[in-house]
Amino acid sequence: MNVRACLAVLAALLLAGPAAAQGFADMGAPAEGFALPDPARVLEFPADHGAHPEFRIEWWYLTATLTAADGTEMGAQWTLFRTALAPGEGAGWSSPQLWMGHAAVTTPDAHHVAERLARGGVGQAGVVLEGGFRAWIDDWQMLSRSGPGEDALDRLSLTATGPEFAYALELQAEGPLVAHGTRGYSVKSEGGQASHYYSQPFYRVSGRVDLPGGPIQVTGSAWLDREWSSQPLAADQSGWDWFSLSFQDGEKLMGFVLRDGGDGFTSGTWIDADGTPHPLPAGALRAEALETHAVAGREVPVTWRLTLAERGLNVTLRALNPGAWMATSVPYWEGPVRIEGSHQGRGYLEMTGY
Repeated sequence: MNVRACLAVLAALLLAGPAAAQGFADMGAPAEGFALPDPARVLEFPADHGAHPEFRIEWWYLTATLTAADGTEMGAQWTLFRTALAPGEGAGWSSPQLWMGHAAVTTPDAHHVAERLARGGVGQAGVVLEGGFRAWIDDWQMLSRSGPGEDALDRLSLTATGPEFAYALELQAEGPLVAHGTRGYSVKSEGGQASHYYSQPFYRVSGRVDLPGGPIQVTGSAWLDREWSSQPLAADQSGWDWFSLSFQDGEKLMGFVLRDGGDGFTSGTWIDADGTPHPLPAGALRAEALETHAVAGREVPVTWRLTLAERGLNVTLRALNPGAWMATSVPYWEGPVRIEGSHQGRGYLEMTGY
């Protein structure tokens, strides 16, 4: 069995085995020996843009809503996941870090997906802060172009390729980093599971997407999520529905529902146009699935109603492409949505555990 095959088997065993008793993707499993999020911790930049090998789970997660010159809407995703077999780091093949990359392009008529797997310690994947910021797996890359006095994530170049797509995007932040929860300490359950979580939701994007029909020049906006933990879910949480929404007036909303055997756990952040965050009390955001779509042998909700009384929010989210299934080692649904109702705009929806 070659190295990639070994990594695929290991990722499947570690992340995608029967997980109902341990939360989605085994994220509710005990994390003995690993660090746990600290509510007193203050996020530090640029250090926290890098990896946290003392924690078990971490990701750099970017989604972009794009528009072609002819008005066609589409979306792009670039994600680098880090999972540790043991806390800490080691040299070469002794590194306990496993890396997984997901990239996708979603159009109204197609959903193109690619996955990369890598072992840490040998240069195939990683995140470094020397000279700014660089995250990569094989030839996929998220690279800082920031200059003096700018945050390392203010200007990024983003590249990825798959069997039927490629993209090269340039990102410019037009607002500040946003910490979720209490100074970046984001609670995920009534039992106190949590993560450290912040975003850069203010990117302006331009670049090129290559599809089977040829290259397409695109513009749009993007949202980068940074999150790390060791046991972010409770054992009875089977998955989540996550929303990142950008409204036409410049305000934004990050919200999630963590599904369990009851009503679920909801939370999120309302973000003013200037980047001021307003953490939402647990349960304030209401999410109701309205329509489902059959994909990969599952019924997945692809039309949602979201309400938030304190902000006068009552919107319907409709998937640009209901078939945006990520058929990867850890399968899930991920795609762009249109926002209708009290607020207009575009966003992204991620759903796991279906």
